[in-house]
Amino acid sequence: MDNDYLSVTDLTNYIKKKFDRDPYLGKVYLTGEISNFRLRPVHQYFSLKDDNAKISAIMFKSAFNKVKFTPEEGMKVLVTGRISLYEPTGNYQIYIEHMEPDGVGELYQAYEQLKKKLSQEGLFNAEHKKRLVKYPKRIAVVTSPSGAVIRDIITTTRRRYPIAQIVLYPAVVQGNAAAKNIVRQISRVNERDDYDTLIIGRGGGSIEDLWPFNEEIVAREIYKSKIPVISSVGHETDVTISDLVSDVRAATPTAAAELAVPVLTDVLTEIQNNKIRTINSFGNKLKQLQQRLSKANESYIFRQPERLYDSYVQKIDMLNERLNNSFKEKINLFDRRLNDLVYNLKINSPQALIKEQMQSLEVNNERLQRNINQLIDNKRVELKRNIESLDHLSPLKVMARGFSFTTNEQGEVVKKVDDLKKNQTVELNLIDGSAKATVNEIKKEHK
Repeated sequence: MDNDYLSVTDLTNYIKKKFDRDPYLGKVYLTGEISNFRLRPVHQYFSLKDDNAKISAIMFKSAFNKVKFTPEEGMKVLVTGRISLYEPTGNYQIYIEHMEPDGVGELYQAYEQLKKKLSQEGLFNAEHKKRLVKYPKRIAVVTSPSGAVIRDIITTTRRRYPIAQIVLYPAVVQGNAAAKNIVRQISRVNERDDYDTLIIGRGGGSIEDLWPFNEEIVAREIYKSKIPVISSVGHETDVTISDLVSDVRAATPTAAAELAVPVLTDVLTEIQNNKIRTINSFGNKLKQLQQRLSKANESYIFRQPERLYDSYVQKIDMLNERLNNSFKEKINLFDRRLNDLVYNLKINSPQALIKEQMQSLEVNNERLQRNINQLIDNKRVELKRNIESLDHLSPLKVMARGFSFTTNEQGEVVKKVDDLKKNQTVELNLIDGSAKATVNEIKKEHK
């Protein structure tokens, strides 16, 4: 009977084989909304749902690395994968092999996400843009060695500014390996310190062809460049992440070369005009200085130099007079203060003060002696009064009138008959002595 029952493991294995062998579940095309998504470092675990149902999903690292955009919570996606069962929990789930946004192209979605991310970080801000060198000596170009880009840049530069040197850093500008190759060439250019400008570019193409210039690693390498960067990628209507993060964007390779270098003939003309302006300006300045010199030579300072210090001599005389007056005022002030001190010293002479203090001391001594005698007399009267009061209260006075007091064997005063016992020996204390007595009878008065 027990053999009719399956274990949970056996049942789960059986159901899993059913899933794996079903030809309709080997490759499923599914649309849904991403739920419970949290970006993990290796494999991705989340759910796909619609209004009425939900299915668990897993996407292994190898498949997820091929996704150009970053999945987000609530995003509608189109996925391809297989349905199978996860035995430890008995849950069925979809193993996703490919995923793209629903309604928006995958590359466009990735472009918008990266654009938003880098914009929030400030990589496109104008304050980070470096100014181009006006008269560059060496220009580095990162592009394909066989394309029209390098030819257009060389042709335009030779025509406009042939004294500038163009150095090509050949790069792969299309395909999966292009982004890393472009980053490497930008890094090589920045390892040197003899370049004035860096041009990065390629010809036109589809968004897939231009995608290496939308990669995050390329954008960050351009932003990190210490050399000003001109970006010329695709046609004028194509705007890549590299264009946004570069210091200057050019619509075409020819425009990039025109931005990078001036026209030599214009520069020579400007130099000639600056030379003429400098000579004219110097002549005018020299003429002005000669006029100032002539005017200075005619000044009274050079014709009558003694007039230069006349006012200072007069000022010194006035200051000397003020100084003497000030000394006199100070001396008079000190003299008056000295006289006042002498007068006060006479009035407050130590001898007069001692005499006055001696008289005061003598008066105080007499007053103190009188007070002491008075205090002694008062204390004597008070002592006599206290002695008389104490004598009136003395028990001896009472005993002299015939009274006595009785004590027991312990010397305690007997106050009540209750303190006595028959045949008890007591002591009678009289005015002139004491006597022993025996209690023969005890009578107690009742009140």
